[in-house]
Amino acid sequence: MNKVAREAIRQHALNQGFDAVGFTSAHSDPKDHAALAKFLKKNWHGDMSWMAEVGYSNVNPRGKPRALMPEAQTIIVLGSNYTPSDDPMFAVKNPKVGAISVYARPKRDYHYTIKKRLKKFGRWLVKNYAAKGIKVFVDTAPIMEKPLAARSGIGWQGKHTNLVSRDFGSWLFLSEVFTTLRIAPDLPEPDHCGSCTACMDACPTDAFPAPYQLDARRCISYLTIEHKAMIAPSLMTKMGNHIFGCDDCLTACPWNKFAMVTKDPVFEPREDLSSPLLSKLLKLDDDAFRSKFAGSSIKRLGRSRFIRNVLIAVANSGDHNLISTVELLFQDTDKLVAKTANWAHAQLSTLDQNKGSDNHFNNNKSQN
Repeated sequence: MNKVAREAIRQHALNQGFDAVGFTSAHSDPKDHAALAKFLKKNWHGDMSWMAEVGYSNVNPRGKPRALMPEAQTIIVLGSNYTPSDDPMFAVKNPKVGAISVYARPKRDYHYTIKKRLKKFGRWLVKNYAAKGIKVFVDTAPIMEKPLAARSGIGWQGKHTNLVSRDFGSWLFLSEVFTTLRIAPDLPEPDHCGSCTACMDACPTDAFPAPYQLDARRCISYLTIEHKAMIAPSLMTKMGNHIFGCDDCLTACPWNKFAMVTKDPVFEPREDLSSPLLSKLLKLDDDAFRSKFAGSSIKRLGRSRFIRNVLIAVANSGDHNLISTVELLFQDTDKLVAKTANWAHAQLSTLDQNKGSDNHFNNNKSQN
């Protein structure tokens, strides 16, 4: 495909609302599969057993794009800027509220919003360039999106393993179009982290064993979203008031100073998800939970794990006024909620006896 057509495709994607566009080959990079194998061997994936699943060929498709589309020649990687207008750490500093990751605050789950745009872009690609086939993905398939984005020139994987962009910092949603079209690839983006370790230093639970390595079992995003059981007390006391995801390492990246606030209205946050009061969240039953988070990424978590997370935040807040509300959950029909409620009650009672001298919320690394 000639350069003019290539740039026309890039421009059309930008016109469709995407903020970054890169092209890379659909071939496999052995480094990606090797990195995944090492990650899985160390069991750093925890409960995320789907990361180790193999396909019909008895080979893990992650790191091997053509396992998903054998005829693919090019992968178009697209980035959507969701840079927030306010301080992502504002809620983290207030023990009376729950901190929700920026990506989960909009009215509608970003998967649906971006998937709709991807399909429209894909139809245009087929119509105008006679692509024999395409497949579109938004964080829902066995694709190693961040390495692909780095190969396509959109950014590089920082020491926190997340993608970093010179133009958008930490705040890019990634999506992909696999196509049979042969499009010249962009140059990979070099690593610009240098000696900086701000992201690693910001992690409250020390989830980074080394630069560019993540033990997901200690990551607050994993613990609040993917982990299905009771969380280890040694980790709960370090989680502060994070109730869905965590942006601490993302926010700490110095490259965020170049990021411009998103102009896309679909990524604007719901006001009630920016700093929701823990006292109100604690009272949600299943129906109220489903109603409140309808259309949101949070709904997929389910009431059980969400209230578990809220109880942990309450315990770390040191707010003795919430003990009576916590006690109401001792007999909750969900065993995970009941067990966490008993732990939270014990924590609050201990803090009250010590007059707050051991307030875990104030000792949380994310507050420093």
